[in-house]
Formats: sequence, structure tokens, C-alpha cells
Amino acid sequence: MSEPVLLIEKTEGIAVLTLNRPAAMNALSRGLRLEFVRAFGSLRDDPDAGVVILTGAGRAFCAGIDLKELGSPNTTLNADTVGGELDIVQAMARFDRPIIGAVNGFAITGGFELALACDVLIASTMAQFADTHARVGAMPGWGLSQKLSRVIGPYRAKELSLTGNFLPAEQAAAWGLVNRVVAPEKLLPTCRALAKDMLSCEPAMLRNLKRVIDEGFATTLSEGLNIEHQAWREHSRQVTPKAIAARRAAVQQRGRAQSS
Repeated sequence: MSEPVLLIEKTEGIAVLTLNRPAAMNALSRGLRLEFVRAFGSLRDDPDAGVVILTGAGRAFCAGIDLKELGSPNTTLNADTVGGELDIVQAMARFDRPIIGAVNGFAITGGFELALACDVLIASTMAQFADTHARVGAMPGWGLSQKLSRVIGPYRAKELSLTGNFLPAEQAAAWGLVNRVVAPEKLLPTCRALAKDMLSCEPAMLRNLKRVIDEGFATTLSEGLNIEHQAWREHSRQVTPKAIAARRAAVQQRGRAQSS
């Protein structure tokens, strides 16, 4: 019996999704994309899935679309891959809680786009990023051409996209692409600890803050401030002095614990 192409482990409010095609560097076959979209659809309706950690099995995070499958006879990259039912990045965007990318190895082209769709990126020292769209003769469709320049600046983004060269983990951190770099054996423990920190916050606030940041990032500063103001007004109507006092006490207690 063949191994599932996507592994799902749920514990303590954390769902770990592992792309599981290590022999193919976790390339996104049609079957894997289908399971991926189904998984995020299920997690979206699961109140116990407070944070998702996304990683890959073996030496790669994800090598992008499965070019071997795409190059076989009678196989095409259908419109459902971008904007359709197999759009994995849209499936992630519809999930309203944090997604932590645990980049364990190569994140190439579509795999790079998958990483950019996460909310936080923690990279192993073995991680490397590359945009090879120009080399394989394909246009990005999951946001890389727009997101990457907004994260690391247009000059650095053009260097990567117009050469197809690899970006090592430490350089990715220096450029602000990833939050931090850790040893391979510390990658998932670090991500789990970060997920637990997130889960200790108010769940509704996690969702609202993620939404406001994402919506504001996609527009101008002026419009982003309007988005934040509207969210503040809506939230202020629901806040009670009792709730604020309780959260204040919890924050103070956590501060004392971290400083001791």
C-alpha cells in the first residue's frame, strides 16, 4: 500500500501538514494538490485547528509543480490550478488562522510560492529558495512576482527571478524573507513553540489581526489604516472592562514568567 502524499498530525490545537513525496522532492502532483486543498478545507471547519505548521518530508520543502507529471502525454496544467479548485494558495488564504512554514529544505518555484503563502517562515540551515520560472518557461500564478518584491524589495526579487539562482537560508534571513534560521533538528520544535505562543492569545484576535495585516499589505498605507480603523471600531463595540482586566492579568503573569 502506497504512502499518503500528505500527512496530517493534529495535537494540542496544532495541525502539522507534511508534503510526503520525498523521492520527488515533494513536487506538487495533481493528487497532492487535491489532498492539500481538501485538508485545508477540513481544517477551516475544525475549531481545534488553531495553527497550521506546513513542512516537507526528506530534503525538500517543495520543488513546485510536478514537471515530470506535467511533461507526460495528455497532461496539461489546467485552469483549476490557479484560481480553481486545485489552487493551493487560495486554499491557504481561506484559512483564517496562522500558518507557519517550516522550510526544511529546497523551496523551488511553486514551492517558493507556497512558502510565501505562509504567515511566518522558520527555515532550517538546510533550506534554500529559488525562483526558476524563467528557466522552465512558465509564469508564476500563485503570487511570487508580486509578493517577493514586497518582502525583500524589487532589486533583490529581480535578482532571484531573473537568474533562477539559489538563496541560502542565512541570506534569506538577512534579506528579511524568513523570520529565523535554526538547526534541522530544532525546526519543528521551534515551530511548535511558536504555535503554542500564538494559541495562548485570544483566538478571535489572531484571526482579526491576520486579516487586517493581509488586507492592509495588499493595498496602500492610507487604505490599510482605514482597514485597521474599521476593525478597531467593530472590536471596540464588543470589549468589556472585565475582559480587558482578565487579559491584562494574563499578560502580566506571562511577562513575569518570561523574565524570571
